[in-house]
Amino acid sequence: MDEEEKATMTLISASPSVGGAALKSAEEAKVRIAGAWSGFIEVELEAWTLPILRQEVARRAGAEPDCVNLICGGKVLRDDSRAKPLGQLGLKNNAKVLATVVRGDRGKAINDQAASEAEHAKKLARIRDAAKALSERHADGSLPLEDYNIELEDQNGQKLMLGSESDKKALMMGLMLHTNARSLIRKQKFKEALDVLYMGEEAFSLCDPKLTKMIDNVPILQLDIVWCYFMLQDISCLAVAGIRLENARKGFERSHGKDSTRLRLLQAGYQAELATYLRLELLEGVVAYHSGKYEEARKALSSAQAKYMQLQVPDEALSLLMGMGYKENAAKRALRMTGQDVQSAVHFLVEEQAKKILRKQENIQRQAEILEQRNYGATPKNKPINLQELNELVSIGFERDLAAEALRVNDNDVQKALDLLTNPERNCALQSRLEKRRKLEVSGSSGADIEELVSLGYNRSSVVDAVQRSHTKEDALELLVGTNSKDSQHATINHPKDDQGPSTALTNDDKMDLGEEEHKYSRDEVMEDELAKELTGDPLADYDMEVMKEGEAIAEYLALLDSKASAT
Repeated sequence: MDEEEKATMTLISASPSVGGAALKSAEEAKVRIAGAWSGFIEVELEAWTLPILRQEVARRAGAEPDCVNLICGGKVLRDDSRAKPLGQLGLKNNAKVLATVVRGDRGKAINDQAASEAEHAKKLARIRDAAKALSERHADGSLPLEDYNIELEDQNGQKLMLGSESDKKALMMGLMLHTNARSLIRKQKFKEALDVLYMGEEAFSLCDPKLTKMIDNVPILQLDIVWCYFMLQDISCLAVAGIRLENARKGFERSHGKDSTRLRLLQAGYQAELATYLRLELLEGVVAYHSGKYEEARKALSSAQAKYMQLQVPDEALSLLMGMGYKENAAKRALRMTGQDVQSAVHFLVEEQAKKILRKQENIQRQAEILEQRNYGATPKNKPINLQELNELVSIGFERDLAAEALRVNDNDVQKALDLLTNPERNCALQSRLEKRRKLEVSGSSGADIEELVSLGYNRSSVVDAVQRSHTKEDALELLVGTNSKDSQHATINHPKDDQGPSTALTNDDKMDLGEEEHKYSRDEVMEDELAKELTGDPLADYDMEVMKEGEAIAEYLALLDSKASAT
């Protein structure tokens, strides 16, 4: 049978009126190729994959498979579908496929770019999901899941207390994303940082506007977004950059006070904000220049230049501080914050060291408290034991473990706990229950059941209660599912006084060795740990910037303005 007859037979077999040939139509079909090579290729729709078709087209076109692009139905056939047969990709008998051939290096570049974009999208999703998971677990005051504790603080290191749990979650998420973006900016990864900044902006938008207007984290984020525009030289964002800068300046004025008077008062006269305003005025000058507002641009750039000169660290002062044993970066920061005054810089460094020592002591104390709270277990509402209430009960003579158990079963209601402890019959029952819980945690098959249920992600104290009330492990699991018990993360947030700092810092307490078995949860632990490690708790980190690039940009745009002035 010649090729023409064979092709005719294949076409006829597709007709339902022809008996006996239907089996062949399910396997074979013709694909019409146009472009780099024109003709028909017989394929098996359920057996051939995209790489096979690409290789066959490449062979007939005299090209390398990696250089061949295939387009069908207005869509580029991607190699991420390589495992699927052609039939599942939408190809049918007589389907038309356009084949194009690109240069080898261009083809590789296209594939590499597509792979890079896919990887970037995946990384962004991981960052967003990890920040969301951390904020949700840390915002409700529950026992810690990981070996670190995340808290919201103001500029003076005081814990923040917010009225709404949703505000806590949104603020935590926004701060974590912003911190991650600033880490990317320091690595000169401006495009990646921009995408994370957008996610941070979205998270902040979920907070009560009354809250975000009080802090300067949002205007700093706006400024960082425009800085990324500038470093990417994205002139298409010029209009929106102007709007963002206007919003940033208004936000700074609300949180810092007019002429930064409130901020200076809070920072004991230190000039922490100088670099921030330098960058703001530089970018305002750049936007004005490209908008044809040259006088406005010169005014902004001249003001930025004056601030730049104020931030230049004299070699003599730096050498003097380093001779005292201070590291270069710390010495530069101190001099920038104090207007290059050596005596004030030394005072600043001593204060910073004292704050670090105090923070470390507080972390050690907090770690010990968390360990004790874990030993007692969580309340029915999955909250830790209130240690302040516990200490009060102990101070009037009750045994500590028994008092903790009374608080635990009563959801930290101290009056109910006191009623329980002072009732002889109920006190005896409580002691019996406590002793039984202790035995269950370390004995026989019940202990094994507890560990198995804990490994599924349930709170240990809830598991022990469920096992106590059940005859089998399955019954205990039903109880746990019914109450929807779940370990989550602890967050301590204290109310800031009116005279405390306008900026908040997110802290990651020192790592703790709590000696407990590692919990197994379906979460991205690697990404969560990466985000947590970026949280230094340094309230001045957002203000402390090297301004070398800003200085170069100021000089460049002032020169452009001078050239325009001389030309006219």
